[in-house]
Amino acid sequence: MKKAFALTGLVALALVAAAPASAQSSPKVSGLVQVWYSQMLDSNLRNNSTSVTPNKYYNLRSEFQENGFSIRRTELKIAGSVLEGVDYEVMVDASKSSDILQDAVIKYQMPFGLSAKVGQFKNLQTYEGFTSSSELLTVERSQMGRVFGDDRQRGGVLSMKMGDDKDFATTIHLGLFNGSGRANETNAQKDIVARVDFSYEKLHKFGFYTLQGSTDVSTKSGISNASTAWTSYGVTQADVAENRDKTTNYGVYYVFQNDSWHFSGEAITGLLGRRFATIGSGTSTTTYANNPTTNVVTATTTTTYGSKREHLDQKFFGFVVTGAYTLGQHTFLARYDHMNYNQGDDWYTATNPYKTATADYSPEYSEVTLGYLYAWKPEKVKSANFKLNYIMRSENFLKPVSGQTGEQGGNTLVAALQVAF
Repeated sequence: MKKAFALTGLVALALVAAAPASAQSSPKVSGLVQVWYSQMLDSNLRNNSTSVTPNKYYNLRSEFQENGFSIRRTELKIAGSVLEGVDYEVMVDASKSSDILQDAVIKYQMPFGLSAKVGQFKNLQTYEGFTSSSELLTVERSQMGRVFGDDRQRGGVLSMKMGDDKDFATTIHLGLFNGSGRANETNAQKDIVARVDFSYEKLHKFGFYTLQGSTDVSTKSGISNASTAWTSYGVTQADVAENRDKTTNYGVYYVFQNDSWHFSGEAITGLLGRRFATIGSGTSTTTYANNPTTNVVTATTTTTYGSKREHLDQKFFGFVVTGAYTLGQHTFLARYDHMNYNQGDDWYTATNPYKTATADYSPEYSEVTLGYLYAWKPEKVKSANFKLNYIMRSENFLKPVSGQTGEQGGNTLVAALQVAF
């Protein structure tokens, strides 16, 4: 039923877009279709659990855990103006099993290069997160791009653009978001974001960004979810309540692009916070007792709180470097991608919780991607292209099965066909 409703919504959007416009500009319809074929190069990807000790950190898409075709994206976007200086944009993706609404934006153009937009859209983090998925050189985003950048939120952004795109240009963004994803807010806390982008002669892009936020859990009844494991090491309920899963990003990037060469580098750090939450991750058990005097059965519920990370102020650090060379319709590329989800090696247990007698599951992961891209029309690469990527991963994100010891992992060969219109 959900998929049927999603397809009905797409048809309705298309009909609206095709209808004659009255006192407004004609809507522009665009779209993107991506089909993947993934081939495992190690059966561990199919057979082994990704929930390693003590928590799951590595982001592995389900498409890489079996051989086969998948519909990665079927985006349909409608954009236009209703009045001079008042624009709108709606984008849906029917490949999602639920919640197909991706973007819903109202934008206001103002004097002096100012603009404001409100609605649901990506929250200005990372270089890839600010780049359309149709323009990616690789099949899949980097680790920081898919975890910290590919994050749609509901909120508003004020932007100011200065300079000349052909020479030197600067755009400053300041935003306020719910911090609860593609959902309405459940508490008073908001995310504050800021971003500055520079460009020089259309060859160089560089900039920096930040996010300051906290828990997305309702705080109406207070917060008392300290991990029972942490209380043994001096972390109190008050500490957890005061911390409120503080969440931060600090990132910087640089991109060089001409007709033949592409080079990009980016680094990001911050506090994991609500993305690996301490608040709202409790499990409850109920026990029953029979009073022999009154013959009344009573129930007692005990909640055991865990945590999706090992330290209240656990930090992350990641970087990615990409190089590519284009010759006519052909592009050859390589990317090195590294992410450490416990920069500083902090934890509250007596011994290292990531290390067992036979394996080290420290949440530090590397990916090396070697790729090829064929564009049917080089001057408009995103319109139709074929990508082939060989993804090599560090071997510490899968749990051993019977007969295996030590860290486990697996590599992938993935192909993608894309059309954009």
